[in-house]
Amino acid sequence: MDIFELIEKRRSVFPKQYNEEPILKEELDKILATANWAPNHKHTEPWRFKVMQGESKLKLAEFLVEKNAEWEGKPSSFKRKKIMSKFEQSHTVIAICIQKSPKGKPPEWEEISAVAMAVQNMWLACTALNIGSYWSSPSLINLVDDFFNLKEGESCLGFFYMGKYDGELQEGKRKSSVDTKIDYFLD
Repeated sequence: MDIFELIEKRRSVFPKQYNEEPILKEELDKILATANWAPNHKHTEPWRFKVMQGESKLKLAEFLVEKNAEWEGKPSSFKRKKIMSKFEQSHTVIAICIQKSPKGKPPEWEEISAVAMAVQNMWLACTALNIGSYWSSPSLINLVDDFFNLKEGESCLGFFYMGKYDGELQEGKRKSSVDTKIDYFLD
């Protein structure tokens, strides 16, 4: 499929849609390699990824459940099930992190944009490989620093849930044509 078709076919595919088929190491390596080709100002390459499968992703889920109980002041079986199910249903979970440049050069928004482009590259690669994926930035994201023992200037922006899926995905739609979002200044 060409790049234009690939972009139009990219979808959020949620963990409840994933099947049990594993993501192969070769597939994961290809996906992560595409992230490294994202554009970035001053060649800072600010993206960092923490890849979890098996027990490691379940340990992170348990950590988040405990932190959520502390944060809310009481354990919630509903919240526990909601957090755990995403990690249990996903074959691979990647923590999307950013390594901020010292002294704010380039500005943080440019670094965040570069990480987002890296994730978009991964998302497109997943689409090409028929792997479902979904980026989520839950309110608990600020609590994972201790779990990963992040470096100075590094922080987590979200989780990229991944898994293989069966069947066809819904066709994409937009509220309006791109023409309604463009002003041309051509002279």
